[in-house]
Amino acid sequence: MSVAGLKKQFYKASQLVSEKVGGAEGTKLDDDFKEMEKVDVTSKAVTEVLARTIEYLQPNPASRAKLTMLNTVSKIRGQVKNPGYPQSEGLLGECMIRHGKELGGESNFGDALLDAGESMKRLAEVKDSLDIEVKQNFIDPLQNLCEKDLKEIQHHLKKLEGRRLDFDYKKKRQGKIPDEELRQALEKFEESKEVAETSMHNLLETDIEQVSQLSALVDAQLDYHRQAVQILDELAEKLKRRMREASSRPKREYKPKPREPFDLGEPEQSNGGFPCTTAPKIAASSSFRSSDKPIRTPSRSMPPLDQPSCKALYDFEPENDGELGFHEGDVITLTNQIDENWYEGMLDGQSGFFPLSYVEVLVPLPQ
Repeated sequence: MSVAGLKKQFYKASQLVSEKVGGAEGTKLDDDFKEMEKVDVTSKAVTEVLARTIEYLQPNPASRAKLTMLNTVSKIRGQVKNPGYPQSEGLLGECMIRHGKELGGESNFGDALLDAGESMKRLAEVKDSLDIEVKQNFIDPLQNLCEKDLKEIQHHLKKLEGRRLDFDYKKKRQGKIPDEELRQALEKFEESKEVAETSMHNLLETDIEQVSQLSALVDAQLDYHRQAVQILDELAEKLKRRMREASSRPKREYKPKPREPFDLGEPEQSNGGFPCTTAPKIAASSSFRSSDKPIRTPSRSMPPLDQPSCKALYDFEPENDGELGFHEGDVITLTNQIDENWYEGMLDGQSGFFPLSYVEVLVPLPQ
């Protein structure tokens, strides 16, 4: 940083201390400018609504964490299309279909499970469509607003505050500071104020775009619920028809088979015909040693605890490519932290990703 830059940083810091500690008053911004600072409220609203919308689409925290990890991994590998995640309706449908097939076509309950399972899988597809629609037409535009427009406004406001502090410091020392330097400080302050005002005005005047995006969210929800109601109506009618058909069928009467006589024969011994034998006694041996017991060897190699590592609290079965499976008690070498929910590590020469909630960190990764 140049000498002039260091001086400017000193001026701003001194003015800030005099205002915070000494009670000095700085240049007041006009009411119109303060009115436009509602952008801060917009920024907070957009940030929280985004987070709550993602929770609405995927209420399960574990699924959200896995989705975040998979998206991160796909970016690392250069994949264009992010992998999806199983909907709870689809998992329920697969469970119903599997057990319906096991019960077979002669079972009313088995046929009903097949009907319900197919409907649940259709609901999962409709839910996938809802997620895609909401992401494209609501989440992505708001995310873009946060990362570009709102971030740019915050940059202009921060720059404006720095130039105001610099101008107020020099204004208080008028006569000691060259007039030309004071004039330049005022010009820069007014320039930053105009740029910040323009960016905030443009955002507030185009908030109809956010209303349009909110409308797209509601339209996607309506379309999802219409399709869901149609699928469930069809399923309810199928189940009612099956109940009517089952009720109209004549019931089969159960007739137990006659029992065949069983001849036990004449008893020969008081214990049922088997001679009593005395079990041989096992003589105690003084040569028996604890070392004769089988020694249980660990199934996994344990890394030295002088390197980043963690211990598995539960079994983890990988469900996606790139995940690392392990059993309770395994010690895993940590190689990287993907985010606040997922680690990357190695076990028995295998590398992959796993959730932080399944392990206890023994030696943390270096910061």
